[in-house]
This record gives sequence, structure tokens and C-alpha cells, in this order.
Amino acid sequence: MTGRPFCVTQRACYIFSISHERPVVLMISSFLRALPLRALGIILALAPATVLASDTGVQTTHALSLTGPPKYDADFRAFDYVNVEAPKGGHVRMAVAPGTFDSLNPFIVKGSPASGMGLVYENLMETAFDDISAEYPLIAESVTVPDDQSWVKFSLNPHARWHDGKPITPDDVVFSFEAIMEHGSPRYQFYYRNVVKAEKTGDRTVKFTFDQAGNRELPQIVGQLPVLPKHYWEGRDFGAVSLEPPLGSGPYKVSEVEPGRSITLERVEDYWGKDLPVRRGQYNFDKLSWEYYRDSKIAIEALKAGEYDFRLESSSKDWATEYDFPARQNGLFVAEEIAHQRPTGMQAFVFNTRRAVFADRKVRQALSYAFDFEWTNKTLFFGQYTRTQSYFSNSELASSGLPSEEELALLEPFRDQLPEEVFTTPFKAPETDGSGNNRANLRQAAMLLREAGWRVKDGVLVNTTTGVPLEFEVLLVQPSFERVVSPMLANLERLGVKATMRVVDAAQYQSLLESKDYGMIVTSWGQSLSPGNEQRNYWGSVTMDAPGSRNFSGVSNPVIDALIDKIIFAPDRASLVAATQAMDRVLLHMHYVIPQHHTRTFRVGYWNRFARPAKMAPHHHGFPFTWWIDAEKEAAVQSKRRP
Repeated sequence: MTGRPFCVTQRACYIFSISHERPVVLMISSFLRALPLRALGIILALAPATVLASDTGVQTTHALSLTGPPKYDADFRAFDYVNVEAPKGGHVRMAVAPGTFDSLNPFIVKGSPASGMGLVYENLMETAFDDISAEYPLIAESVTVPDDQSWVKFSLNPHARWHDGKPITPDDVVFSFEAIMEHGSPRYQFYYRNVVKAEKTGDRTVKFTFDQAGNRELPQIVGQLPVLPKHYWEGRDFGAVSLEPPLGSGPYKVSEVEPGRSITLERVEDYWGKDLPVRRGQYNFDKLSWEYYRDSKIAIEALKAGEYDFRLESSSKDWATEYDFPARQNGLFVAEEIAHQRPTGMQAFVFNTRRAVFADRKVRQALSYAFDFEWTNKTLFFGQYTRTQSYFSNSELASSGLPSEEELALLEPFRDQLPEEVFTTPFKAPETDGSGNNRANLRQAAMLLREAGWRVKDGVLVNTTTGVPLEFEVLLVQPSFERVVSPMLANLERLGVKATMRVVDAAQYQSLLESKDYGMIVTSWGQSLSPGNEQRNYWGSVTMDAPGSRNFSGVSNPVIDALIDKIIFAPDRASLVAATQAMDRVLLHMHYVIPQHHTRTFRVGYWNRFARPAKMAPHHHGFPFTWWIDAEKEAAVQSKRRP
């Protein structure tokens, strides 16, 4: 899951490097638009114990939850996974590789925003790492919703302040919504498209009205709104790229900027929210820096040399080969795997079905046989991965076997629009023995291609009707992923397919991604346990041609549209699960992607100068939110680490 739309705010989506096996998840807000929307749910539950006031059909509460009563009641002091006595202090350095930045405005489509900018701003509400389907007060003090969820009203915390000391007001909230909708990234415009009006209704209250009733996650979507200072932006161009340190209200502010090279944030000493239950025991470091590297290999060597402190490693090869060095052997450096319970989502080779060559489902299915996962995992990934068989892997939302009765009730009305396999054949990605002999799968691919009207002529696969050859390009953002793509291209060549790959820099890649100008890419979609409106951004027809959407494959399918609506408007958890499984099944059998792999641990490497709470959240490793500097460890590391 991702904890915020586009990972603009400070908590979720902290990914500290681009790996060889996860090549498109760029660092935090550094490449903001490549990151997934927060996966939300559809059940708004206001537990009786949390209700602060109630009129007929209207309730005021301290929290919104999508899967039952919120974990924390109105009087909670802090999240369970923090140490409220954690000491403050220290300077922590992280890395972005590969990457660059030219803007400190993470809300617009222009430019490449710097990492960490979400730490400068606050949302109306906040999510807990151990209760990811709920939101708790941050800038908002309480929230009011009617039974039909046709609007939501927030009462603001009277102590909420900008870094210049001025209070955060309803006018700021209304300005934020209007500025983001008018000048912000198209994703914001899509994400908040069901909000028809934002209005000040009192000295400390603001109301959002929706264009529909019964969409139970809309109040939470609005709760994720980042709030911006109206008085700061008056006289400034909100839609322009800027390297001017902005005014915020969060726990950190920008202190140093080297464009394209590094950015440093410093903790705000008089931060207004430091004693809030959703902030206590967190944001313990005095300074946070991000150093930018053009190459992941160089970044790893810099880590070993002590040039930065923490890395989340997603490359199996690097994890197996790069972390056994003297500092680890003598205990100055730690490399460990932290198990998690988060859904692993879908990482895949993605067909751009807007291209005619990929318009035929059978062609896409055939080409999936060219990827030999078992050989790749054994030879390149050191056996560290599991093949992904669902868009919602590692969760109850994943489809399996044949459709259940509940799924069939949703799918039967569309039987004539769906492949027969949806009803008769459990999905399973092509499999080999891992020896590198992929002949059987390539024979199956050739058969499917013949059925689709393709024949090999003079060594080239051509369409028998048009005479057009089957050729395409795989677009990559880093050279290190070539080793994964090359074996698949060799298999495609044996089929007569002319497939090439091209590596571009991060800025060009981002531009091509936005405009959907590619044949095939490698990307991933994160998911939560409570999917909802963000599914339209992933696979809804309305977003197929929307600039900046995450509908990378160009899905435009009325059946999927209908199933997304079933997810969004599901009346209970059982209905949500059935609808999600049904949609998952259809997506898989339409072969919009070639599924790759996943792991169920965080692989982290860091210099041994930190401490962390004894109890960790099940969905996040907690760095840098809940960790702190251990003075004794810090002294040992500083005395022995290479300068």
C-alpha cells in the first residue's frame, strides 16, 4: 500500500533506492508522479466508542476507519510502535540512485521534485502504520460525516501553525484544494474529481461536498489533502518549478539545497504538532539529508564508505554480493531482513496496449512465455524471489483457483465479454524447470501467435494480414536492469520478434511515462488491504489517456470499470473481497502484464548508530520516522568509520 496519494506527505512510500529488480519506484517524492496513489478501502466505520457527537444521520468522530472500529480511541497517547521517550538529535543521510531533482514543488507536473518534501507539509488526517485503513487527527481536530457520506466536515486544531507562526485556517484548506485542482498534477485532479466544492463554514471548520453519495472512502481521500499556506503563495506562481525553500507546517523545513545533488531538512524545534498522539515519539533526527547518485553501484560503494547511513535494498544480486565487507563483519554496519505483512502488489513487464502490436490479448499471452522466471530467479536473483500470481499478492484479496460463488455472481453478467479461461482455468504464470531450456514454453508461444495471425517470414514474425513485423522497445531507466531484460529478448528473437531495449535518464523516462510514449516498461502497482477509488487510476477507462495517470497498460475495459465500481461501493468487507478477487482474475486473464516477482521482507543496510522501538509496525520498517540515534553506538561508529 501507499500511505498518501503520490506519496507527497511524510509517512508512507519511503523507498531509499531504485533497485535492479524494482526499477521504476523512484525515491519518495523525488519522482513523485511515478509512485502509486494510496490504496484505500470502501467501508467507513465509526465505532460507537469513538463518536464525539451525533445528530440524526450525522456523526462527529476523532477517526475514520475503513475496516471496522479504529484501533486507537479518542484518548490514545501515541501509536504502539513508537518510543515516546526517544531522544532527539543527530544527522542522518540517505541516498537517491539513480536520480536528480530541479524543484521543491512536489504538487505540480513540471520538474523533478526533491526527496523528503512531504516532511515539510501536513495533511488534515494521518494514517498509522499498524492501522493502515484508518485516519487520525492531524491538522484536523475532528471530522464529521453524514450517513450517506455525501460530504465531510473537518474542525481544525486551534494550535496548528505554519513555520512562520501564523495559524492554519479554513482559508488555507480551501486554497490548497483549489490550487491543487487548478495547477497541480493531473493525478490530483483525478483523485479529488468527486469533490465538487470546498468551503469555509466557520472560524475553524471547512466542508467538502461530493458529487455522489455512498462512496465510503471519499471522506478519507479528502483527509489526505496536503494543506498549503495561502498567504505564502499569494504573489507566487504555484504552477512553476521553483528551488525556493517553501513555507510548511510539518516537522521539518528545508535548510540546504544543492540542485540535482543534495537536499537537507532540519527539524523544526517549535513544531506545533510534536505532542500530538500521531506525532509523539517520531521524527527524532535533527537533520535529514538525501544525496543523489547517477548510478546505483556508485551509491552502494558510497554507503560502504560511510557517505550515507541507510539503504533499503531491493536488488537481490547486490544484497547477496555487496554487503559482506569489513564494517559489517566487525559490527559497525548492519544488514538485516525485516519481515512485513504488507500486500506485495504487482511488479511486471507492462504492455502498452495503446500500441497496435499489443492490442490482441492472445499476442500478449504468447509473449509472456518468453520470460523464464525460474531461470532468472536462480541465476540472477540468488533464489530470493517468489513469482507473483496476483495483483493483490500476499493478501486475502488475491484470486486463486476457480471463481467462488460470490465472484461468479459478479462475473456471469459479463461472460460474453470475457475470455472463457476466467471461468474455467485458474491463472498461473508460465513455468519452467529453471535449467534455461525454455523450448516448451516457446513452442506454446509460437502456437498462440499462429492462432493470432502471425507467421515467421525470413526469420521475422509478421502479421499475415498487414505484413507488419512484431517489434517493440522495452524502455528502462537504469542500465542495471538490462541483465533481466536481455534473456527475455533472446527468447523473443527465437520467436521472430524484434524487441530492443533503451535506457534513458530519469528525467526523460519520467516524461515518456507521463505521455505514455513507450512500448513496454517495467513498473509496479502497490496495493493495500482496502482498495478503492485508486483502482480507476490504475485500470479505469477514464484514465487510459489521462496524462500522469498510472494506467500504464492503457486498460479500457467496461467489465473492469464495472468491477471497480463494485469495489468502491461495496457495502461490506465480504463484498469488497469478492469484487477485488473478481477484478484481479479478469486483469490476470487479459494479460496486460507479464508478472514478475516479490519478496516479503525489507532488506535494509545501515551503519550501526541507530536504535528503534522494540515493537515495530507490521507494514513498515519505520525508518526514519520512529528510529533515533543511540549515543553509545554512535560513538563507536564515529571512532572507527572511515572519514
